[in-house]
Amino acid sequence: MGIFLPNVPVLKKDELTGDVTEVYCEYDPASKGGNSPDGRKVKGTIHWVSAKHSFDAEVRLYDRLFDHVDPNRPDEGKDWLDNLNPNSLTVLSNCKMEPYLKEVEPGFKCQFERLGYFCADIKESTPGKPVFNRTVTLRDNWAKTNK
Repeated sequence: MGIFLPNVPVLKKDELTGDVTEVYCEYDPASKGGNSPDGRKVKGTIHWVSAKHSFDAEVRLYDRLFDHVDPNRPDEGKDWLDNLNPNSLTVLSNCKMEPYLKEVEPGFKCQFERLGYFCADIKESTPGKPVFNRTVTLRDNWAKTNK
């Protein structure tokens, strides 16, 4: 739980790679959970995984198969195949995971903070090397897209 220091850069980045190398903040244990005894509202909470203690895993982000609500009604001069979403699957490698997730059983379900709900793949996960599939996002942008 962090409260950022005023007038101090929040992040320090490597000039060559742009990777974040330092985060400047104050730790306030009284603000855990987003509230504090003195009534302050915490505007941001930092969620992180220790790279030193993590392990790498594959994560698959599924999205809608079609770009349109009704793929059987394509734009003029096109057919339903033209409505396939090229981004319906994004595969991420070397995702840093909490150590306890390394030994989960295939089919294990969990929420990844601020990303959605995931399930360890029942066919491709192996002992010590789970593969996680996103089953539900936390926000549904489909309604906004189709207005």
